[in-house]
Amino acid sequence: MRTGLLIASPQMKDRWFERTVVLLCQHDEDGALGLVINRDGPVTVGDVLERMDLSGGGPDRPTWWGGPVGKGAGFVLWRGQAEVEEGWTLGREVAVSPSAERLTRLVVEGHRFQLALGYAGWGPGQLDEEIERGSWLLAEVDPAVVFDTPMEQRYDQALATLGLTAHTVVMDPISE
Repeated sequence: MRTGLLIASPQMKDRWFERTVVLLCQHDEDGALGLVINRDGPVTVGDVLERMDLSGGGPDRPTWWGGPVGKGAGFVLWRGQAEVEEGWTLGREVAVSPSAERLTRLVVEGHRFQLALGYAGWGPGQLDEEIERGSWLLAEVDPAVVFDTPMEQRYDQALATLGLTAHTVVMDPISE
């Protein structure tokens, strides 16, 4: 299984993924699942917590738009490690879980976290083909890009982790 940051080719014109950075959580023979980490979601974290009868977590902070699949699905991201049965640990310090129980624990314990709503999904072999055709670059997970870089700078910062800029990359991506 490969994980990392998927960075859309600067030439990609797909309406869902143009200039996106996707935190690739799972990629194996069954397909792939990732979360877009550089687009704001439709509601705030406070809105979600209120619906769950939880308080705390920063009501003014936006959720992230995780992708066009599973609009009702939510994923909590935090610095640390996920338990194997509840999610993924990506790199050394980025954890992701679809568990409402994990979100509750993070809120109760006062940990910093982020919420992504929806996800990006690929069928078996689909992402491999898109990478081969020039739609995506793959980089190591960088916690600073995921958690510390301002939303509007994440695309350029993710490319910079590879020593690239949008003007130095020429690829021939699929455009849907």
